[in-house]
Amino acid sequence: MEKDDIFGLIKEEILSVLPLVNETDIKPEAKLFDLGANSIDRSEIAINCMAKLKVKIDPLTLSKIKNIGELQNALYTAMNVLQ
Repeated sequence: MEKDDIFGLIKEEILSVLPLVNETDIKPEAKLFDLGANSIDRSEIAINCMAKLKVKIDPLTLSKIKNIGELQNALYTAMNVLQ
């Protein structure tokens, strides 16, 4: 899976958890908090993405992620570790 595919997956999860978010606001530099996600929403988005990709990211690493692009990179890295 390519990085763009991972971004698409993250976008789907964001829209699933936060249906009122404008799709055009979902950009790599956007912060989930700024899109209206509380801590539970952010966790749900990350957990759903990890489950769909069948990867795990260390909770400490997840806690340091600041925006959607960093989540995308962390998921991509986790996928490549499996290969």
